[in-house]
Amino acid sequence: MRTWNNTNLHDFILMGLTDSEETQLALSVLFLQIYLFTVLSNLGMIMIICLDIQLHSPMYFFLTHLSVIDLSYSSVITPKTLVNLLTSTKSISFLGCFIQLYLFVWFGGAEISLLSAMAFDRYVAICNPLQYPVIMSSRRCCALLAGTYMIGFVDGSFTVLSIAKLAFCNSNVIHHFFCDVSPILALSCSDTYATEIVVYICAGSTLLLSLITLSWSYVSILSTILKIKSTSGKQKAFSTCASHLLGVTLFYGTTTFTYLKPRKSYSLGKNQVASVFYTIVIPMLNPLIYSLRNKEVKNAFIRVVKKKRGIQTTKIIMM
Repeated sequence: MRTWNNTNLHDFILMGLTDSEETQLALSVLFLQIYLFTVLSNLGMIMIICLDIQLHSPMYFFLTHLSVIDLSYSSVITPKTLVNLLTSTKSISFLGCFIQLYLFVWFGGAEISLLSAMAFDRYVAICNPLQYPVIMSSRRCCALLAGTYMIGFVDGSFTVLSIAKLAFCNSNVIHHFFCDVSPILALSCSDTYATEIVVYICAGSTLLLSLITLSWSYVSILSTILKIKSTSGKQKAFSTCASHLLGVTLFYGTTTFTYLKPRKSYSLGKNQVASVFYTIVIPMLNPLIYSLRNKEVKNAFIRVVKKKRGIQTTKIIMM
């Protein structure tokens, strides 16, 4: 049996999504458009929130960092995927593969945790509106944000360190379009049981903690909304968390389907579809979900545009 350890293995081969050249070309055009829109929409969201003082609140503070994470998350995967689709060179170095895996897990864990922090913010806003400025102080918001990045950092570190210790046999071909956990484990000739336990503990504990926070927050929110007598009051309260609930459903649905199941039930086709959705599509959808359904963001965008036009008009007059 031919075996490589981590010092001798130079690169992996990413097989991608399809062998058909026509399909590869079509996917490259589609993914490029999605990625460009992802970059522009997330940068636009960050710019609008930063420039408009009326959006300087805890909710939009977290939303800014959701855009930062989505932008980073997509940039870890999509550019390399585009290169592989457009060229015959599909290799990725051993180090590059594990850096991609590390950043992927880090930003993924951070996004899961950030969605929980956003749910807690909505809980306080709806269930304890009078104490909202005190509870969601700048100091607490920064602490929650630091915690989300730290959780992602810990998940990524333990996952990558446990996988990097394995030996790889016979093939260095990864049957996926990026360096993900299950396809890499499939190449190992070592006993992966302990590594799988580490991965399940990291992913499971982060998801479980997040789901507990989300469930508790939304049960409390729903209970509070049902106590509101006026229909307009109920609609207003629900509209403040509807976008977040939709984003949570999309992200959690695909990640749970992919990772919280035994390796024996791994299905390449189904996992690739789910992976495309949460690595490439969702980072594009989040700015749409949180802007199109949010009047404050729309009004802020109008104000920012008018302000810039006013500045340009003033400069032209002065000239």
